[in-house]
Amino acid sequence: MTTLTINGKAHTVAVPEDTPLLWALRDELGLTGTKFGCGMGLCGACTIHLDGVAVRSCITPISAASGKQINTIEHAESDKLGAALQAAWVEAGVPQCGYCQGGQIMSAMALLKKTPKPSDGDIDEAMSGNLCRCGTYTRIRAAIKKVANVSSTTGGKA
Repeated sequence: MTTLTINGKAHTVAVPEDTPLLWALRDELGLTGTKFGCGMGLCGACTIHLDGVAVRSCITPISAASGKQINTIEHAESDKLGAALQAAWVEAGVPQCGYCQGGQIMSAMALLKKTPKPSDGDIDEAMSGNLCRCGTYTRIRAAIKKVANVSSTTGGKA
């Protein structure tokens, strides 16, 4: 039995300690906003925050998450920055199929919490591990800039 603090609440799961956190979230706790993509930490669909850091839950064992604060996309709307990003995502028309968007927003939140006024390079670096088969990268960048209040006319420089 492992106790995990997820979105501010304690949850106990009875799975082996090497179980990927993704499966504990989805299968044991019903938090299905975090998606399975590649299973190798390469696509970003499973991105969550572990003590505020964006990590890939498909390759993070629950043993590495025990005692840490885990936040998922289900928590984003209760976070001021997360809610602003979700609104900007909709306004910019980012979601197409929507499959990767939870992970995209979680990576964007981690970026803006660390770097409130990111440059284009900062955005590219932070978002580089999140793939979007629909190709909405330009709109993702626009939504991040909108929330960061970074004018596209300054080339993304804060």
